[in-house]
Amino acid sequence: MVSIQTIRVHNYGGPEQLTLEQIERPVAREGEVLVRVHAAGVNPVDWKIRQGFLKDFRPMQFPYIPGVDIAGVIEEVGQGVTAFQKGQAVYGQGMGAYTEYAVASVSTIALKPQKLSFDEAATIPVGATTAWQGLFDYGKLEAGQRVLIQGAAGGVGLFAVQFARWKGAHVIGTASRANVDFVRSLGAETVVDYTTTAVEQVVHDVDLVFDGVGGNALPSSVQALKRGGTLVTIAGQPPAELVKERDVHVESFSARVSSELLQTFAQLIDSGEVKVAVATTFPLSEARQAHQLSQSGHGQGRIVLHIAD
Repeated sequence: MVSIQTIRVHNYGGPEQLTLEQIERPVAREGEVLVRVHAAGVNPVDWKIRQGFLKDFRPMQFPYIPGVDIAGVIEEVGQGVTAFQKGQAVYGQGMGAYTEYAVASVSTIALKPQKLSFDEAATIPVGATTAWQGLFDYGKLEAGQRVLIQGAAGGVGLFAVQFARWKGAHVIGTASRANVDFVRSLGAETVVDYTTTAVEQVVHDVDLVFDGVGGNALPSSVQALKRGGTLVTIAGQPPAELVKERDVHVESFSARVSSELLQTFAQLIDSGEVKVAVATTFPLSEARQAHQLSQSGHGQGRIVLHIAD
């Protein structure tokens, strides 16, 4: 038996529920690979699951290993796996990411972008997939349209700004004052400092809003849309009466990571079309601190657990 270090959660609750433990190293089954995890992305959904906010429609079986975003090196391949081999650097979605070794389906990983470190690659899978599917699969964004990205500096928003610009849309982003220049550097033509300006007062008649903020931003998102426009939200639902009054279409979804999309992201990154942002890194043993920072609404980019060099 080979034992590994991992973070596990045994009950819903605060960051103190994240405990560093020794478990037996998992084994790759048919259609899977075992990845030595070098870095794991910390997504806001990770702490929302831990807190129990999503238990009504996404109940967890305890104990569980948090996280899904991984970047690392294939340690072994399961039966029938021909697309990958031992020693390849990959990134994607693992079955529990806060750990030294994670199992992943071959359908949710791809070769790591060559230009990126493992820490940088771990910021991509869920954030970029959410942005891509929100804009294009659900928002039907086309070149020449006007799109508002709420929360444009975060781990999803920074990709949404870049993908929309790449598509040829006119991009408006919201950010706090400290992040305005960063969002502009991603390709947003207009950036609204939401701490000093009500978005709906300066943004009107956009074709699409991508809202990753929720709360008070949702009514603003609806009011910024043109009649018949579309709101794609990953952070709750806007007031139904306002949606009806403004005659807008609302879409919400959960991202589905795929090898094909991950390959697309790698091409865009290696060609210089898209860049990534690591907010800060923590060792695996400081997962609690990483969650505390994530819950505070930390700002630019994605928090990463740096697990191996």
